[in-house]
Amino acid sequence: MKIPLSAPDITEAEIEAVVSVLRTSRLSLGPVTERFEAAIAEYVSLPHAIAVSSGTAGLHLCIRALGIGEGDEVIVPSFTFIAAANAIRYERATPVFADIDPVTLNIDPQKIEEAITPRTRAILAVHTFGVPAEMTAILDIAQRHGLLVIEDACEALGAEYRGCRVGSMANAGVFAFYPNKQITTGEGGIVVTRDEGLARRIRALRNQGRYESDNWFQHTELGYNYRISDINCALGLAQIGRLEEILQKRAEVASAYHRRLSHRPELSLPPAALASGRISWFVYVVRLNAGGHLERDAIMRGLAAAGIASGRYFAPIHLQPSYAAWRHSANLAVTEAVASRTLALPFFNNLEAEAIDYVCDAMGRLLLSRQAP
Repeated sequence: MKIPLSAPDITEAEIEAVVSVLRTSRLSLGPVTERFEAAIAEYVSLPHAIAVSSGTAGLHLCIRALGIGEGDEVIVPSFTFIAAANAIRYERATPVFADIDPVTLNIDPQKIEEAITPRTRAILAVHTFGVPAEMTAILDIAQRHGLLVIEDACEALGAEYRGCRVGSMANAGVFAFYPNKQITTGEGGIVVTRDEGLARRIRALRNQGRYESDNWFQHTELGYNYRISDINCALGLAQIGRLEEILQKRAEVASAYHRRLSHRPELSLPPAALASGRISWFVYVVRLNAGGHLERDAIMRGLAAAGIASGRYFAPIHLQPSYAAWRHSANLAVTEAVASRTLALPFFNNLEAEAIDYVCDAMGRLLLSRQAP
């Protein structure tokens, strides 16, 4: 059996939606993009959504449009995908890494408070693996210190926190639609906000700095080509119509893993549910209760030998070669301890029970032997 780490869930409806755009003369900046934006805005109950070429592009546009730049600091977790910190650096601002909660793996509000300096301008809160961050505490800290908040909800479409959908609670939120996400546009992302002025500027910045009043060859400010095509948006629009079905499928896969692995003393499993909200399952990440990255990597090799893909989610940003200057910049003990033992198992909508059993049986054998081929 060969089991990939992830796989998109594409039906004939998605294929037909894409083909229907190809039969038109509007492949970019057309009506399908507008409909996709409207569907996302309605889903998160916000007035503005701006579709862009990737989640990374969305994060970058938020940083720039909010006026964050050189000399400013943005507090962000190191236990996340590197794009969150890169977007800060693109504008010559400084990422300041704060440690995470050992259960949810989200940024720890207390560590945010400790990291604030006179140069702090914003908090970039990541909803890690689709688990909503503690937004009540984060927003309270931001209000008391006069800080902006950006929600990186790139892994969390459909997650909810105290009755609110993630991405809707801060100055801006960003979703991403890479093929391993809850819904996909192939490549793509979207920024959501209730701030009309911010939305207007982000919409201009994604399109070479053109505002709606500009003609095609007039550029009011420095911008970017962060547009997304109607072809991509057609795929996303078809997928969002199936979102609740998709979220349910993913929750069922997570529950199956929980049932099969909850008796394993060698593992810590992700939280099955939250009292404060709804998890939108992005990946299924377990942690070894003993050992470090050498043992974890040995188990990964054993899984690979059995035809099972797995992943290290995440390698801390501050330990990446491109962040050498940050290596010793903060006490990130929880981040480093967790990251050395995390292991992402195959996880996608249509992962069959037989495959889940195969993965769990292989994990059991490897955990018992504590060695891999």
